[in-house]
Amino acid sequence: MTNGHDDACADYGVTRRNVLKSAGLIGMAGVSTVMFGDVLTSTAYGATNGNILVVLSLRGGADGMSMMVPHAEPAYYAARPSIAVKKGELLRPDATFGLHPSFAPLASLWDSGRMAAIHAVGLPTPNRSHFEAMELVEDADPGSSERIGWLNRVIGCFTSNDVFDGIRVGSTVMPTSLIGPEPSFATSDFSSLSVPWADHATLGPRLRSVLSTMYRDAGTVIGRAGQEAIALDRRSGPIAAEEKKGPQNGAVYPEHNELGKALASSAALIRSGVGVRAIAVDFGGWDHHVDISWRISRQIEQMSQSIAAFLTDLGPHASRVTIVTLSEFGRRLGQNGAAGLDHGYGNAVFAFGAGVKGGYYANWPTLANGRQVDGDLAVTTDYRNVLAEILQTRFPEVGVGTVFPGLGRTSLGFMSPH
Repeated sequence: MTNGHDDACADYGVTRRNVLKSAGLIGMAGVSTVMFGDVLTSTAYGATNGNILVVLSLRGGADGMSMMVPHAEPAYYAARPSIAVKKGELLRPDATFGLHPSFAPLASLWDSGRMAAIHAVGLPTPNRSHFEAMELVEDADPGSSERIGWLNRVIGCFTSNDVFDGIRVGSTVMPTSLIGPEPSFATSDFSSLSVPWADHATLGPRLRSVLSTMYRDAGTVIGRAGQEAIALDRRSGPIAAEEKKGPQNGAVYPEHNELGKALASSAALIRSGVGVRAIAVDFGGWDHHVDISWRISRQIEQMSQSIAAFLTDLGPHASRVTIVTLSEFGRRLGQNGAAGLDHGYGNAVFAFGAGVKGGYYANWPTLANGRQVDGDLAVTTDYRNVLAEILQTRFPEVGVGTVFPGLGRTSLGFMSPH
C-alpha cells in the first residue's frame, strides 16, 4: 500500500486534488467514469491489433538518481552521505550506472533487453512547482495558449476517431495529456460503462432499446449525453468478461496497491480487443522530502512488481505494448536535513516492453560543480525526444511534429526501428 504522502510538500496536494477538482476535471463522489471531448462513436472498434502506449506518471517528482544510480560519481556519494544507494547493492551495474535493488522483480525483463533507463531527462528549463511542471510535461507544447495534451494530439493522428483510442485507467482524474478535442474518457471502474441490468437476458436488451429511443436526438445536450453512454455500454461487455477471468498466465499483482489495480484493469482492457491505443496510468507518492531511503525503495518495488505482473498478464498481447514513465522533475543532488530530497531538475525515464532496446542511455553531464544547474542534475535530453522516439518507431501513423511542435529531434537509440 502506498504511503499517505505524509512526506510531501503542500504544492503536491494542491496539484492532485484541489486544482483539478475546482477545474471540474475530477469526478464527483460515486462517479466512476468521466468523458471528455467528442465521445460519440460508431459501434465499430478501432484498431484491435495496433500497438499500444502506456504512459505511467510517477507523480510527486521521483528521484531518478536513486533509481538509475550514477555510482561512478564521487559527488553523488558526497552529497548524500546517509541516503545514497551503496555500490554493492546495485542491480545490473555497468561502469557508470546501476539500478536500485528494488527493481529486482524486473531483472528478467532487463536481462531480456526489454527495459531501458535514460538519464538526465526533463523539461527544457527548470520548474520546481509540481502543478506547473506537470502541466508543462503533459501539454508538451511550450508557448502555446491552447490547452491540448500531447496524448490527445497523438490519438488525433489515428484514423479511427474512436473513444477507446485514449483512456485514463484507475481514476476519474483526467490528466492534462489527454485533455483536448479528441474523444477520451477516464474511469476507475469499467463496469460503470454498462447500463443497469446489462447482464440480464431480458431486461438488458429492453433497457438498451428504451435508452436508444429516448436519446436518439443528438441535437440536445441530454440526447448527446445519452448517446455517449450508450456508445460506451456497447463496448463494456468484452472488458467485463476479461476482468471476470482475473489475471492470466500466473500474473500476481501487489495487493492493496493503486498501480497494481490500474494495470490489472488495463491488461483486461487490452485483452478484450476493444481497440485501445493509449492508456494513461498514475502512481503517486514520490514527493520524498523526508526519509527517502525506505520510502522510495517501497515505491520502486511496488512499481516493479506491478509492471512485471502486467506484462505477464498480457501474454501474447505484450508484443504490442510499450510502457514509458514520466515525472514532473527530479530531486536535488544533495540531501536535506530530514534525510530526504527537495525538488530538483534532471531525472531518469524508463521504458519497458515492445520495441525497447534495453540498457542504460544518457548524454551524461556529470555531477561536477560547473555542470550542475543550481545544485541539480542538468537536463541534456528533452523528455519529448524520449516520447518522440517511441512514437516514431511504434506508431508510424503519428506525426511527431504534430504532437511536439517545434521539437528539435535527437535520436537516443533505445527503441528498435523494427
